[in-house]
Amino acid sequence: MKRFSLAVATAVACIAGTIMVGNAAHDDKHGQTVDQMPTGIHWARDAQPGHLRMQSPTLNYHGGPVMHGTTVEPIFWGVKWANAAFAGDKISGLQTFYSGVGSSNYANTTTEYHDGTGAVSTSVSLGATLYEYSTAASGSNPAPIIAEVCAAVPTPVSNGYYPVYVDAPRGHAKFCAWHSAGTCSNGVTVQFAFFFDLDGDPGCDPQDSSGLHSQGLAALANVSGHELSETLTDPRLNAWYDASGQENADKCAWSFGTPLLTFVNGSQWKIQGNWSNAAFSAHTGYPNLNGQYACIDGGNFK
Repeated sequence: MKRFSLAVATAVACIAGTIMVGNAAHDDKHGQTVDQMPTGIHWARDAQPGHLRMQSPTLNYHGGPVMHGTTVEPIFWGVKWANAAFAGDKISGLQTFYSGVGSSNYANTTTEYHDGTGAVSTSVSLGATLYEYSTAASGSNPAPIIAEVCAAVPTPVSNGYYPVYVDAPRGHAKFCAWHSAGTCSNGVTVQFAFFFDLDGDPGCDPQDSSGLHSQGLAALANVSGHELSETLTDPRLNAWYDASGQENADKCAWSFGTPLLTFVNGSQWKIQGNWSNAAFSAHTGYPNLNGQYACIDGGNFK
């Protein structure tokens, strides 16, 4: 199923250790009110909201910044991450993913988008890997997630990206992952994301049959690529999205082109593509679930 992105106009901040989130927020992109909802939601295959099935043709620029290079510091939150049997290949695999995605052809699918100072940069590097072996939050509220980022990262930086991976399955939640932005007590606004444990979860499974990764890692890698692409092009939720609020990865959600993408470190991954305005204008790329030819993945479709 397709997914969409909610732009919640609420202030989420970690100030002197206190989390402040408005009781309700107005969704500027869709004209609806949401109560403490995360943003940039990656819906599961069977949870696409019906009123957003029709997508607008192109992404439009709304004046906000894009990312001109970023360092990724993944945070693994939850007691199970201390268990090697649970962690399996997921931590090392995601480290490999983030250390190879920078300057890859896949990352190049974001570079047609820009702000007033230039285009998206494919300079993505892996920084420190952080661990928090306490009970993790459920992920339906962004406040505890930004609080964890602010607490776990010694010195948050404005061009940092902090994906938080918890050890809990999504259960009855309708989404696989989401991304957003928030402000820590040092006054720095940062980009962050949330990911459930997707082991054995058919609703969030890219169905990677390569045998190169466990099913859980393959699922996390696919949604990680999705959220990273949207963070690069719409980090503060005010840059590139279409008239219905969908970001570049939303418009090609659950649409796969090249069977396996190769990163600069030689690792290979099954990742859904990203929307290209240029490809849409030229009627190239491959189709999304609405039959619109505009998805590119940097492999066979550039």
